[in-house]
Amino acid sequence: MLFRREIRLFTSLSRLLTFKRCSLLRTLVLILLLSLISSLFFLYHIMDSGIRTPRANPPVPHIRCLVEPSLRDSGTELPTKHKTDERLRLAHRALLITEVQNSKNGQKIRYFLSSLRIDVKVELKSRTLPALSNKKSGRFAVIVFENYNSYLEMDSWNRQLIDKYCHDYHVGIIGFVKPFEDTVGMVRHVDGYHITFQYNLELEDYKPNLDSAVWRVLRPGDAWRGFLPDKWTVFHSNHNTYQPLAFSKLSSNFLEFDTGEAKDLQTFKYVTAVLDLGKIDGISKILIGNDLSFWLHTLVLVDALSYLSFGKLELQLERYIQVDVDDIFVGKEGIRMKVPDVEALVTAQERLQTEIEGFQFNLGFSGGFYLYGTEEEDSGDRKLIEHRKKFRWFSHMYRHEQPHKFTQDVIEKSMRANKQFAEEHDIQVYSQYAVAPHHSGVYPVYDPLFTSWREVWGVKTTSTEEYPKLMPPWKRRGFIHRGIMVLPRQTCGLFTTTVFSSDYKGGLAGLDASIQGGEIFQTILTTPISIFMTHLSNYGNDRLALYMLESVVKFVKCWTNLRLVSVSPVELGLKYFEMYPQDKDPLWTNPCDYSRHMSIWPANKTCDKLPDFIIVGPQKTGTTALHSFLSQHPSIVSSFANPKTFEEIQFFNSNNYFQGLDWYMEFFPRPVKPNMTLLFEKSANYFESEVVPRRIAALLPRAKIVVILMNPAKRAYSWYQHMRSHNDPTALNHTFLEVISATDMASPGLRSLRNRCLTPGLYAQHLLRWLDFFPAKQIHIVHSDELRNDPINVMHYLQKFLHVQPIIDYSQHLRL
Repeated sequence: MLFRREIRLFTSLSRLLTFKRCSLLRTLVLILLLSLISSLFFLYHIMDSGIRTPRANPPVPHIRCLVEPSLRDSGTELPTKHKTDERLRLAHRALLITEVQNSKNGQKIRYFLSSLRIDVKVELKSRTLPALSNKKSGRFAVIVFENYNSYLEMDSWNRQLIDKYCHDYHVGIIGFVKPFEDTVGMVRHVDGYHITFQYNLELEDYKPNLDSAVWRVLRPGDAWRGFLPDKWTVFHSNHNTYQPLAFSKLSSNFLEFDTGEAKDLQTFKYVTAVLDLGKIDGISKILIGNDLSFWLHTLVLVDALSYLSFGKLELQLERYIQVDVDDIFVGKEGIRMKVPDVEALVTAQERLQTEIEGFQFNLGFSGGFYLYGTEEEDSGDRKLIEHRKKFRWFSHMYRHEQPHKFTQDVIEKSMRANKQFAEEHDIQVYSQYAVAPHHSGVYPVYDPLFTSWREVWGVKTTSTEEYPKLMPPWKRRGFIHRGIMVLPRQTCGLFTTTVFSSDYKGGLAGLDASIQGGEIFQTILTTPISIFMTHLSNYGNDRLALYMLESVVKFVKCWTNLRLVSVSPVELGLKYFEMYPQDKDPLWTNPCDYSRHMSIWPANKTCDKLPDFIIVGPQKTGTTALHSFLSQHPSIVSSFANPKTFEEIQFFNSNNYFQGLDWYMEFFPRPVKPNMTLLFEKSANYFESEVVPRRIAALLPRAKIVVILMNPAKRAYSWYQHMRSHNDPTALNHTFLEVISATDMASPGLRSLRNRCLTPGLYAQHLLRWLDFFPAKQIHIVHSDELRNDPINVMHYLQKFLHVQPIIDYSQHLRL
């Protein structure tokens, strides 16, 4: 079959052949040339499609639930409820005790807990424990030991502290029981606990106990078949405080070491996880005979956290799923959808709707590439239009342009062209949702894109995988900018180039591993709201996206009690920020610190217009004088004045922060010699702010922080006199003593003035907050009295701290 480009070329050459002055020899040469070009084009199209032929039979999902017949139509599968009033005394936090710093298993546990949005405090077993309680509440809902042997062998002081805390607040312990020694079959009888650990066994198959009250997310009844990873610890006990949570078999590979009978291999007799009801020492525990490298242990851990914390750390069972099919009409020839692929998409959606409440594929289109493939692929385009009312459509750019490369006028023109295409083809676009090609302009934020979205489409929701960074995926978050909800997107390993099974890392077996307990499954488990990014090419050829979606949905249904739901993008956005209201405010980061962000940031932007150090205050300590002194240095340049707040920008502590990074950088000049010039700003009310240290650290992690401190009593009195000089009625009508001794029953105005006098002077409290985000070597403290009495010496040491060149003699610049 000839393609459009070949047809045009053949037409041109044919005209040459019919030219009446063309000699016979010349005609023969042209015929040979025509044959050669035809062959080259044929080879090109084979190479362009990956030197492969699309499979006639794409892979078919093969996952089947093996639930025991006795469980069907019974109430056993209903999830357990763990919530009791005990949880009200506990914080949404876990204490993780590790063997060594940054241990491999400890990191796995920490990252998994963080992916569940559980705050984690990590402590080494050899260190003194942190404070466990705070007045009448517990600071930790559960205590996790990377190695349970650390708890058994803990020094008496720390052991007493933990046991007392667990008794007082009914907090439970989760312990991963690692091999005590690398000796096959070694056993350890735990004194006083009536339990024996048997180490270093090789096992196969894994079956959760049907009758346990621990299970909430995990759905028992199935058995995982196959060899289990690594060596295992199993538990033996006849005491009624212990209830088995899971069973396994001795591995057939282990026969040469086994002295028992072969029939032991045919039964689930080895206990691999156990619940201790606390009948011996009053502390509930769950012990697990391996680490998180076995996927089912993530489910065991999820339910253990919920059970032992009385529901404080439980996960909600609803999982909101949205599947975006990007790049509709955009794929290059050879990898686009054909008619059978579109029909498969329709029938797969019908099947998925029986498993996911309200499910519908979201199709993101660029109309400028409609009918841009082969004849078969163009028929596929037409078939998509024929079935247009079965899907939810959202807009890309008309020619799939990256918005950050264009002005607002060009962006709006492209959007209006896509809108016109939709109208011409009777596509009912869900205009409140849009996605930018390559996530361009969403983050880092490009305001012309957000403005154009609102103007042309009335967009309320978008999504990106780039905030704050692509990796690790569990750290992706949402935010709201210019009234548009930006939701985190998840990848599933299927990209525009993942066309055939062999394209996936590890082939189809690698994709199966990701589905069956791997990354894709873990995303759904840990993330209440998942927006999966797929592409047009993933639904043609081997149809890997359909294989992945139907397989993972079936796997989730087999192994969990999670309920899969799909709603509209705007509803999803509202649901997300209802769950995570703390995510509404963005946290700006430096695009120059991340190559992916640099690639989707306008080329005319530069990070040279960001400060190298910041004077953070507090107020009335001499910050204005220090600002003036520094501005006299030839290699130090201050920010421009803010018309509203004079020499202070007040970006990080006010609504100015939501103006975005571009707004902030406009207050700084572009230095002629960036490597030899230091930029700075001074905003004296940054010091006591709770949000400023985190915001500055996110944008300027290497910035140096300058603090000026004076006697807090003098500072408080100075602020009082400052307010009197500005004719503040509260300050004029009350003495300084009345202000600082005002109680919480005083008038709002008096309480406010009291706080402004006293709160900035809580130096230790505020400095600890700064030290949470900046190392001490990046913070320089200036004593206000020394600045007043010996400014030359103060400026000398400050220059050395800033590493500015040249170091000037301020005696030549300051009049004493």
